Amino acid sequence: MENLRGATAPNSRIKVTAKVKTFVLDTNVLLHDPQSIYKFQENNLAIPVEVLEELDSIKGEQSTERGRNARRVHRILQQLLPDSRSMHEGVELPNGGTLSVIINPYLAEPGRRSPAMDRLRAILPDLSKQDNRIIASALFVQEQYPPPTILVTKDVNVQLKARAVGLESEDYLNDKVPEEAEEASYREIPLSIYELQRFCSEGEFEVDAKSARPLYLNEYVLLRSDEGKTMPARYFGEGTVRRLKIPEYVKAPGGIPIRARNLEQQFLMDALLDDSIHMLTCFGKAGTGKTLLSTACALHQTHDENSKYDGVSISRPVIALGKDIGFLPGTLDEKMKPWLQPYYDALEVLIPSKPPKEPQFASKKVSNKKHRKRDDYMGSMMSTQSGSGGHGHSTAPLIKPYERLLKTGLVEIEALCFIRGRSIARRFFILDEAQQLTPHEVKTVITRISEGSKIILIGDPAQIDNPYVDSRSNGLVYCHNRMKGQSIAAHVTLTKGERSRLAELAADLL
Repeated sequence: MENLRGATAPNSRIKVTAKVKTFVLDTNVLLHDPQSIYKFQENNLAIPVEVLEELDSIKGEQSTERGRNARRVHRILQQLLPDSRSMHEGVELPNGGTLSVIINPYLAEPGRRSPAMDRLRAILPDLSKQDNRIIASALFVQEQYPPPTILVTKDVNVQLKARAVGLESEDYLNDKVPEEAEEASYREIPLSIYELQRFCSEGEFEVDAKSARPLYLNEYVLLRSDEGKTMPARYFGEGTVRRLKIPEYVKAPGGIPIRARNLEQQFLMDALLDDSIHMLTCFGKAGTGKTLLSTACALHQTHDENSKYDGVSISRPVIALGKDIGFLPGTLDEKMKPWLQPYYDALEVLIPSKPPKEPQFASKKVSNKKHRKRDDYMGSMMSTQSGSGGHGHSTAPLIKPYERLLKTGLVEIEALCFIRGRSIARRFFILDEAQQLTPHEVKTVITRISEGSKIILIGDPAQIDNPYVDSRSNGLVYCHNRMKGQSIAAHVTLTKGERSRLAELAADLL
């Protein structure tokens, strides 16, 4: 491989065969997955020195995942490239490939010319930009060595610029789920009316699971007869489907009853209430009831004295929609409140501050309207006088019913950035907006879950604001794909909006 002065290293370990390719890694690939160095099989791997510069500028971020990953990459490279000779010649990797660090001599010596660099300078003249310098290093590798050279980057704009100068470029595909044709949220299994009646009476039935796409463990299905009669069920393996076990409604302590409004919500409620399922993934567009039903089922299970859960933990990644408004003032709770407001809204729905009153009190409510306004006005005046040295008295602010759950610790709402190092025991953990996370971040969260806890990951793979993941590489989809078919995992997809007719139309048409 090329040494630091740009001369050819006599003992270069780079492989030159018909089946080998040379992959040049961008910084964002290493930040996305530090272990990507070991995931290119028996191919050549090249890291431009500009990538080391960018990693150096990021490693100081103490409280971010990027900073931790940058430091992890440095430790891996230090172990693989322990001396100057290994840096010059490259090293063989355990997977059979090679690793080299590239310094482009055409950037160090502007007077040196080559057709590829002339083309680069004509199309991307600003070589002070790190992205353009990384593309230049990849062009240098392509010009010097026979194997096909491919720039691997998660930045779409860098991919386009690389192709513009004649360089092959692609996304990091190792953690992308396979691209599949869009399927229904659940499968239907045809039965005769007699078989369906037997299922209703016995609670289970043996079906033929060896279809074009076999059923996976804990998959939800709909049994349908020729007469149009239906019954929801769950696949338990060995060709057996069983009836769902869900109550008529779930209820938070002091709250209102919440019922499943459609078939898919029945699937979700069954998985949420089943103690044998320790991890659940749920896809659903806005308004399908993911957060509300998950919170309701969690609180329904925790207020019982015999519950296996000590409380509910709710979290989400802090990623803004649209333009950021900058730093927020106040304490940690005050800073986090805008991000966690959806959960307060859900708790307000489940445990309303003003429960519905009986009809006979409606007239009394109207007749006392003026008196309440006068009392509120007088109370505010008394409070003002008390604050300025008067003899009035101020009343303590009213506490909303759900705030008592927060104060007692039964419900814990926090930012995801503080979860590293924790061990979450005997908690019902709800991770919302999980589609914004990388597979590594989702792994970090799930490995925090101790015995006796349950985690549900919910989100909409079509609504992603994180620039480094997409609908196939985000942590929610990746987790579902890898955990599918495990005995302690399940998955539900919600498609029918229940928030309002307007919200349903907006989710489908806009």
